Amino acid sequence: MVLEWDDWHALKDRLQSAGQNFLFEPYIRFEGLPGEQATMFIQDPSGNALEFKSFKDIGQLFATD
Repeated sequence: MVLEWDDWHALKDRLQSAGQNFLFEPYIRFEGLPGEQATMFIQDPSGNALEFKSFKDIGQLFATD
């Protein structure tokens, strides 16, 4: 799921405060570069991996270069 930048950070904070276990801890990729994005993975009750991500510039979502 792609969230707005501030919404992703708010969700990350809520999940961390609740003691959520992460498959991949929240982190920022390409920080300070074009395509900067935040990502984290959790597991739903059925065992499915869910990715939550956000782009600092949402225009980079489908960028190819």
